[in-house]
Amino acid sequence: MARLAGLPLIGSVILAVVQVVAAVYFLIDGMDEAFWQFSIASLLEALVAIALIAGVIVNAMQVRRLLIEARHRDAALDLARGAFSDVVAQRFAQWHLSAAESEVALFALKGCTIAEIAEMRGAASGTVRSQLSQVYAKAGVTSQSTLISSFIDELLG
Repeated sequence: MARLAGLPLIGSVILAVVQVVAAVYFLIDGMDEAFWQFSIASLLEALVAIALIAGVIVNAMQVRRLLIEARHRDAALDLARGAFSDVVAQRFAQWHLSAAESEVALFALKGCTIAEIAEMRGAASGTVRSQLSQVYAKAGVTSQSTLISSFIDELLG
């Protein structure tokens, strides 16, 4: 939900409050004038007030619906992340990867280059290249792209 919080939501709330204040003003002003003397202007003010109130209600319902949809999407994304993590862990276990090979393979799945992996792990590029070769051999693939695609294929069914 942290992605939903922030300026856009605060801006929507402030706008709704301003709309409510304007609606109340127009409603009171229109009713006051209508009470003392009916005119087209007082009728228009009452209609503007009703339209503002309806707008606030519709906007509030829309924001509520969007928040609920976002919660559902976040939950589905969390579920997918967990499922993907499970698939990765299961595959790494099936391939009998060492801890170092698993770490290198995970960085490779994230699309990191050998130089980036070496820098993040504080290792030599040759060491990472050797570990990746072991990962590829154990996984039965020949490159980083085929390693990644093997996971994508499994996710797509």
